[in-house]
Amino acid sequence: MKVWKKITVVVLALSMLVVSMVGCGEKKDTESSNNTSTPSTTTEVTSAPEKVEVQDVTLKVWATEEEQEVTASICDEFAKAHPEYNVTFEYGVMGNDAVCDELKKDLDVAADVFVFPSAAIPELTASGILYPITLDADTVKEINGEGAVTACSKDGYLYGVPETPNSWFMYYNKSMFNETEVQNLDTMLAKDLGADVKNFSVKISDSWYMSSFFYALNGTLYGEDGLDPLSCSWNDANGMKVGKYLIDLSKNPKYLENLDGVGDSLFKEGKLGAVCSGTWSAADYKAALGENYAATKLPTITVDGTDYQLSNFADFKAFGVKSSTKYPQAAQQLAVWLGNEQSQLARYQAITTAPTVKSLATNEIVAADLAVTALLNQSNYSTPQPATPQLSEYWTPAIAFGTGIINGDITEANLQESLDAMVTGITTPAVQE
Repeated sequence: MKVWKKITVVVLALSMLVVSMVGCGEKKDTESSNNTSTPSTTTEVTSAPEKVEVQDVTLKVWATEEEQEVTASICDEFAKAHPEYNVTFEYGVMGNDAVCDELKKDLDVAADVFVFPSAAIPELTASGILYPITLDADTVKEINGEGAVTACSKDGYLYGVPETPNSWFMYYNKSMFNETEVQNLDTMLAKDLGADVKNFSVKISDSWYMSSFFYALNGTLYGEDGLDPLSCSWNDANGMKVGKYLIDLSKNPKYLENLDGVGDSLFKEGKLGAVCSGTWSAADYKAALGENYAATKLPTITVDGTDYQLSNFADFKAFGVKSSTKYPQAAQQLAVWLGNEQSQLARYQAITTAPTVKSLATNEIVAADLAVTALLNQSNYSTPQPATPQLSEYWTPAIAFGTGIINGDITEANLQESLDAMVTGITTPAVQE
């Protein structure tokens, strides 16, 4: 998964040093910022077809460094479409890894509209930071996929306008596997690709990736709806089956744990048949593999003679509005505008950001992108990331369990004990009452 980097946020004429983190219930993302100042721009509506009362509005907008140019362009289009506002935009560079911390640090100086991880919604709403999106909410829900809308909602309210899926799928080398073989992981592992070639790589020791195996066998994290902080089924009978599968997988000589990017390197060198990653890897993989470059949804795994589809977290990046904004109407309208069909297509064309708007899945330009198509296909098999603030307590115990599998510290003899310990950690509140 993508690793957060240090960034600096430019806010008005001041700068703050931001310490990179993996937080807000969100896993890593390599889209970070290199503390460069983006000049503020003012877009004035000098005339309108009809006489309207023009309101002076200043909106501060945070986006990743990669998105700065396209965001400014989309904001300009917003201003032209809203002659009722004389809009001054203030742009700041902000990585998704640090946005939650900055919002909590000082909401008064934070952006009015910002990109944030949907997994942070429970935490940010509990802190009173997010303004619910009520203007054009029905339109947002109608044009976006169900998974995106669910991930951006809580307690019946929409708190974010979906921008793009933040998830992963599988890349493979077409010279090593065909389209049928990549449908099942055990079929892939059974194939002889040569002495110096590994067949499959993921990162079991990373809780973002490991969860897909437990979800495959219908495991629940924080209950069926992801809202019960004291519930996790991963130590039941099916959890034991998953644990045994992971132990066997880690010991398979054709499996490679993707530590420190070793899987990515070998895949590009043609010494690995398939690797799990996201759209952020597409350009490098395609350049390295050429005509052998391919991508698809995650495979199934076979347990006790039955095939189960690997199901990863359904997480999204979204546009949010801070609760203390001075211009809640304009801020909501801008967030909706930034996430509409036209803007998502513009963003894809500018920086290859996968869309969430349903109609764009069949767009001729988008559909030709193998990685984006694989991501959108996998989203049909993903599980919504739990919406309880307790999710912040999930990552560390799950990492410890996965690391124990890879290190060989967890065996079938102590598997039940290890699963019980993981579940206890996952469901224990951070603050004891």
